[in-house]
Amino acid sequence: MSGDRQATDERRGRARLFAHEAHLRSILETIPDAMIVIDGHGAILSFSAAAERMFGYSEDEVLGENVSMLMPSPDREQHDRYIDDYLATGDRKIIGIGRVTNARHRDGATFPIHLHIGEALIDGERVFTGFIRDLTERQQTELRLHDLQSQLAHVSRVTAMGTLATSIAHELNQPLTAVANYVETSRDLLEHPDPETLEIVREALQECAEQSVRAGQIVRRLRDFISRGESERRVESLSRVVNEASALALVDAGVRASEVELRLDRQADKVLIDRIQVQQVLLNLIRNAIEAMAGSKVQRLRITSRGEGDEVHVTIEDSGPGLTREVAAQLFQPFVSTKAEGMGLGLSICRTIVAGHGGRIWADASTLGGTAFHFTLINAEGTGDA
Repeated sequence: MSGDRQATDERRGRARLFAHEAHLRSILETIPDAMIVIDGHGAILSFSAAAERMFGYSEDEVLGENVSMLMPSPDREQHDRYIDDYLATGDRKIIGIGRVTNARHRDGATFPIHLHIGEALIDGERVFTGFIRDLTERQQTELRLHDLQSQLAHVSRVTAMGTLATSIAHELNQPLTAVANYVETSRDLLEHPDPETLEIVREALQECAEQSVRAGQIVRRLRDFISRGESERRVESLSRVVNEASALALVDAGVRASEVELRLDRQADKVLIDRIQVQQVLLNLIRNAIEAMAGSKVQRLRITSRGEGDEVHVTIEDSGPGLTREVAAQLFQPFVSTKAEGMGLGLSICRTIVAGHGGRIWADASTLGGTAFHFTLINAEGTGDA
């Protein structure tokens, strides 16, 4: 009888365990975020239904594989080292801290995600659980709202520019009218030159010069009035700024780039910047690169950085058709654009921001076949050596 009771208890125990596992799996299959569990070596132990839909792999295809297969460069090549560094030092750089980054679909496309990682000990073995949210749909909603806000802001800017133009016209009208009158009078007087007439002409030309100086002072006062002044700069992680900007740019472009490659210098990661302004530079350059590749069969985007003494050199390059000589000659001038609906202010703004950070920006041919944009920032870890 005791043997029968023991067998019954074992069957009940297995049934409860099976029901518990089935209940847990039903929960995991319904949550919208993907969940991936890996061991201390990066091997995938569990792959939820949402993860299957998000990445295009079935669980059977990925079990036992290294999770780096779901990452674009440079995380793909460096993921195992990230884990080893954490296990050796206990220094948490990602674990327990949500961050925006990029993931890699089965078809090779890169898409933005929000990643949150937790850890646990199960039977003495350390495991890591990643909860992943695809930001594409959420950010597209935010972008639609942003577009509406942009349209309202555009109306506001047009109104403000109209008011400013009226103010400038009113302020400049008086000195410019005076200059015109003095010049016309001088022209008429010079038809019958004599010593007395020439003296009057000299006085008129002197008044012209004074009125011209006054017009210049008016323009300078208006320029100073609308100036935004110094930006607020802090020491920031360049890799984090680049990751966030590239994720936002990919969503904003409304496409999945075929290949996005990041090669960032970990030894020159700290830069002294206004994060929002530098992200605006990155967003403009990455969007331009994606738009330039729209008609290309091969679409490759590469973002690199390297330390150069007191500077960090950042490059965004694409495999598009490149720039014509005419466009390249006036690339950073305002109101010069290769887009039918563009105002030609994006690159001009980039130049202003980079210059305000004490850096330089320029463009040349890319080894990928398209255009490479380069800019420099202040290296917060620079030694000052060349």
